[in-house]
This record gives sequence, structure tokens and C-alpha cells, in this order.
Amino acid sequence: MSAQRKIADDELLIVRTFNAPPSLVFSLWSSAEHMKRWMGPKDFTCPEVAIDFRVGGSYRAMIRSAERGENWFGGVYREIVPDKRLVFTFAWDNEGPSAGVETMVTITFEERDGKTVQTFHQAPFRNVERRDSHVGGWSGAFDKEAIYIEKIAKEHAA
Repeated sequence: MSAQRKIADDELLIVRTFNAPPSLVFSLWSSAEHMKRWMGPKDFTCPEVAIDFRVGGSYRAMIRSAERGENWFGGVYREIVPDKRLVFTFAWDNEGPSAGVETMVTITFEERDGKTVQTFHQAPFRNVERRDSHVGGWSGAFDKEAIYIEKIAKEHAA
């Protein structure tokens, strides 16, 4: 999947490159302890994460900010290919405009020149506005993921 391909109005596609091997980037999605350190947009923390990391297993997490309060979300793992691909459902557990909408998230992890290209795809959204409302949140989370992965990559190299 390329960042250049045309996506439908109900799809979100974000591609990021991290200076770490796929095994390390993948582990940030499969470990509650890692996820607590980066999940959520800028100015959010993620104090609660529970993961049953297996196909058919579920996850549930909460992100929090002073302005927006607590926001719970969760889903079920549909496909797990270690260090390569992760597919899971995603739904907000709140009263907001995306309440009750389950999307499918597919993430691929591709090694390229010693780095990892993480391709994040989420669909379907109810409309363009709901999709676009998630761009900033996920982009902010991936900014935090990049900072965190640089820190732990240095620790692994030491």
C-alpha cells in the first residue's frame, strides 16, 4: 500500500517511517506498557491499557486530557503477523459523534534501509468529517510514537 494511492472518502491512510527495526515498532502496538507511553494525541496521556494480544483477543484503553476528559476505546484483534501486519477493530466507547461506529485498522510494518515504514489504514468512517477528525489525533500519537521509539531504540543499542 502506498501513501500515494487514492483513498476513498471513508478511509484514513497515514504512513510514517521510524528509525528502528520492525520488531521494535511492532512491539509498541502489542504491549500495554509500551502503548501507555505514546498512545493518544498531543496533550493526552494514556493511563489505562489492557491487551489480550492474540487473534480473537481484545484490547481496551483510555486516553485523557485536561480539556477533553477521559475517552475510552477498544476492539478485537483479527490478524497478527509478528513484525509484519496487525489488523484490529476500533470503536470509541463514548457519546461522541463516532460512538457506535466500528472501523477496521490495518497496520503494516515494512523494513526499508534499517528503518520501519509503518502504514496505518482505518476504514470505514461515516463521512469525510469523521475521517478528518481522526487525522490529527492519530498523527499526534504517531509523533509521540516516534519520540518514544527513538528513546527505546537507543536503550536497545546501548
